[in-house]
Amino acid sequence: DPQPNSTGTPSSHQSICPALCTTKCMPEHACEYSKLLLWLWENVSAFHLCLIVYVLVLGHLITCGNVAYVLLFGWWVSLAYILIGLLMFITITGVPYGKLCWKLSCYFLWPFGKSIHELPLTILSPELLPLSQISTPAVLSPLKRRHPTALPWFSLTWIHRFSTYAWLLLGYPLLVVIHSLACFLSWILVFTIPVFKMNSRTLGVILLLAPEDVSVSTSLLCCYHAANWYYYKYTLDGINVFAVNLLPLVIVALVIGYIDRENQYASSNVKFAIAICSIIPLSYYIGMGIASISAQSNFAVGAVVNATFGSITELTFYITALLRGHQAANPCLQEVVKAALTGTLLGCILFIPGICMIIGGLRHSEQRFNSRSTGVSSALLFISVGGVFAPTLFSKAYGNLVCDACTNSTRVNGTNGSQFVCHNCHYDLNNGTLFHDHVEPLVYTVCTLLPAAYIIGLIFTLKTHSHIYDIHVGDGQVMGHHGAVVHWSRWRSLLILIMATVLTSACADLVTEHIQPILNQPNISQYFIGVTVLAMVPEIPEIVNGIQFALQNNISLSLEVGSCIAVQVCMLQIPILVFFNAFYDVGFVLLFSDIHLWASIFSVILVNYIFMDGKSDYFQGTALVVVYLILLALYYFAPSPPGC
Repeated sequence: DPQPNSTGTPSSHQSICPALCTTKCMPEHACEYSKLLLWLWENVSAFHLCLIVYVLVLGHLITCGNVAYVLLFGWWVSLAYILIGLLMFITITGVPYGKLCWKLSCYFLWPFGKSIHELPLTILSPELLPLSQISTPAVLSPLKRRHPTALPWFSLTWIHRFSTYAWLLLGYPLLVVIHSLACFLSWILVFTIPVFKMNSRTLGVILLLAPEDVSVSTSLLCCYHAANWYYYKYTLDGINVFAVNLLPLVIVALVIGYIDRENQYASSNVKFAIAICSIIPLSYYIGMGIASISAQSNFAVGAVVNATFGSITELTFYITALLRGHQAANPCLQEVVKAALTGTLLGCILFIPGICMIIGGLRHSEQRFNSRSTGVSSALLFISVGGVFAPTLFSKAYGNLVCDACTNSTRVNGTNGSQFVCHNCHYDLNNGTLFHDHVEPLVYTVCTLLPAAYIIGLIFTLKTHSHIYDIHVGDGQVMGHHGAVVHWSRWRSLLILIMATVLTSACADLVTEHIQPILNQPNISQYFIGVTVLAMVPEIPEIVNGIQFALQNNISLSLEVGSCIAVQVCMLQIPILVFFNAFYDVGFVLLFSDIHLWASIFSVILVNYIFMDGKSDYFQGTALVVVYLILLALYYFAPSPPGC
């Protein structure tokens, strides 16, 4: 199977093998097989040799991926060839193509261990790419062409036959539909990209050859698999294949969201799900654009781009939700925004590091990270949480506790006595001068200091003290911000950033428009929806990146991914929302409920305790994930916030 190279794009095996390995397209360990066969040829009788070879090859071919190929693709592609072959026989003139279809029907039912040749078989010139170098489940061996620079359908002897016209009018168009469908399905499944390559090459080359020049034969050494899990790293122009496949969701979300206003073709729940999922690839493109511009720019430009676009996905949702809630006089959306902010904070300091530690610890028993650089992130987290929740603590210290309804009960829980039972108690800040004269100035002061602290942290980590990120933390592993991968040019990255930002704003508007049926679910707290779906779905690309870094024994970078997002939430996103509310009053007040306050403080303390020793394993990761799940359970069973 093809393995991904350093850039993540699978490439064919290039091995130097004994003479028995006569083709470049061999499966993994093919050279070892050939050495074994050479030894057996010299020491074992011919009958036993054939038996051993058959057992070895058969065992290599029968895999879960190959069996899945037969169930998902092989049987209906083979059946299509049989039916089209019958159609060619009915036309009389297309009999040669009918025979070819029947041969290819057997091939596509089980292509493993077989190869397709053009007769007579010769080797192409080195400057041409032989078909044997493509990654297919079965090998398409090098093809001979009379004119190497010409395409096969330009052959005069082939184009002047009546059978060719019958084939191009009746058989080939049907197979275009069949193979296009197979290409689409195999590409969407990602792990079956070898099947996509086989079908596309068959459609573009094999079916346009003269039928008598195509031969299907069995090859013992060229045995490929239909699926390979390494294809999750497959990239197109630096873009991960999953992001490419999810991009059509954006178009679908916009079409059904803005055209089907009356919900005739799709319900609000469906529109909400599609719109929230469409944010995933857009956030990936924004991250790629930021990385490309930062890698090609100086510190100042990189810091501005990162601060401007780094949180754009979440900010567009928060601002549109606050605007829609203000227009509809719905205070519930403000509480949902606060829950989403807290959920992003908790997920980035608990779940992302925890899941990365677990997956990295399962592959590497113990991973080390740069405790000094992690200490900088921890200090920024303490400053962030302390600043964000300072107005809340201040209001609890000086606010008056007010309850909506209190009743005098003479019998509570089976005991006699007069007691007061109160409902919907909260700290009253609007009555009096406490909020306007004390809490509100404190909020603006904090929201001015937090971005300043963020800028100082960027200067410290990326400019004046960047050497602390270049400490050896493992066996030859060096951590640093240098050597970033450049995927796109500056102008292309900027264009993609602008387009992705506009599309993200449109999708976020659809999410807030169709979120109300989700919030009206009687058995689910609005807190839970905010801290899970709305907070963590946009962070899925970051979670995948963190896991990939952990698998590469780069746990320091995995931890930095979560910490940077959490710091941006507190030091950039929340101050931007506060100042936006100052210019356009949408009712956003920087006062959080008790559940947000204590969950965030406890999480930051726990993470700093875990990060103290500079080592990580799957047990520490499990502890973080379990605490995160406990907090989710707390949100799930919490009563709905006031106004919801």
